[in-house]
Amino acid sequence: MLDTDKAQNPRVVFALIIINKAGGLIYQRDFHEGLTKLSVNDYLILAGTFHGIHAITARLMPRPLAPPPPQKPTGIEVLESDAFRLQCFQTLTGTKFLLFTEPHQTNADVVLRRVYELYADYVMKNPFYQSEMPIRCEAFDRHLGSYVKSRQ
Repeated sequence: MLDTDKAQNPRVVFALIIINKAGGLIYQRDFHEGLTKLSVNDYLILAGTFHGIHAITARLMPRPLAPPPPQKPTGIEVLESDAFRLQCFQTLTGTKFLLFTEPHQTNADVVLRRVYELYADYVMKNPFYQSEMPIRCEAFDRHLGSYVKSRQ
């Protein structure tokens, strides 16, 4: 890709947050200097608040006039502002992956799915990792950093 293409299509990933099914912060990593730095306590509050809002929005569905197809409500999937875009991917186990990107980031869902694959390969297959606990896996950090860097 040419540098002019990158200027027209920014592919900046600011940060990744992973929240367990109870709403606890289990992973946070900044990739770019675009967002304001938060304290650890702020990230904990952000994780718990998003978890609660996500649960509420999953219940805010209009009732259809006809019988609905079997579909589980999902809650917030995308939150956009002038400064960033937040994309949420929730696994079947309730773990949430929050990706903060440039407002016009394309294919954020593809990035999130790849992050989830890395999580499955390097965290969930790690015999020393305990489910729902903070993620401290060097291989995951290394591969995640390489993947995000290759996209920017």
